Amino acid sequence: MSTDAIVAGPDEDDIATALEAEGATVARLNGDISRPALEEAGIVDADLYVLTDTGQATTIPIVCDLSDDIRTVVYARDTVPEFVKGQLDLALDPQLMDVGIVADELTS
Repeated sequence: MSTDAIVAGPDEDDIATALEAEGATVARLNGDISRPALEEAGIVDADLYVLTDTGQATTIPIVCDLSDDIRTVVYARDTVPEFVKGQLDLALDPQLMDVGIVADELTS
């Protein structure tokens, strides 16, 4: 089964590439991420939303509003704001979890 993922934010740790190596189809979003941009990227049908910029944490509630079945993940060095922690499935620090291991877990 293939995973449809959206990686939002700068991808300095190459999580998108690692997800693709595990067979995922990945759409990438950069800059200010809006609801229309998420919809255009395919968020409604996506299985996984990976945010790499905690400054864009307001996208997590939007994603959860658009899709009941999506897994939300923050893969960033910065701390996740309190207001999104309840809607987040997983938060990981790239310095602690290797990108290949994370991608393997997220796609299996």
